[in-house]
Amino acid sequence: MGRVLAIDYGVRRTGLAVTDPLQIIPGGLTTVETPKLLAFLKDYLAKEQVERFVVGLPKQTNGRDSDNLPRVRAFVEQLQKTFPAVPIDMWDERYTSVLAQQTILQSGIGKMARRNKALVDEVSATIILQGWMERGIKVES
Repeated sequence: MGRVLAIDYGVRRTGLAVTDPLQIIPGGLTTVETPKLLAFLKDYLAKEQVERFVVGLPKQTNGRDSDNLPRVRAFVEQLQKTFPAVPIDMWDERYTSVLAQQTILQSGIGKMARRNKALVDEVSATIILQGWMERGIKVES
């Protein structure tokens, strides 16, 4: 069984989260500068077996597409071409940034660390992955 890797795709930074090999526990992996994302994923998949990608589907709170959706769709196309054997699910990422900030605040880490936007992206990816794992239902784009 391989890992499931979640991607919270952003213009500047992309948060990544991954399951353990048995797909029981989700956890933050890292945050990568978006222009370096595909290179990072190639390196990671050369070392780890990834069974599936879960990419955050950016929607507005009213359910409409966000401004970032065309960029995410273009990235998903690149991802499919680069890793054709790895299926991709899209998962509604509404409220993940807010939930990530609340989670970080409740964790008790210092004020300066809470301002770290890369940490918010990584935690957001973890929330996307956890939601996907809990519901087991994919959202089509």
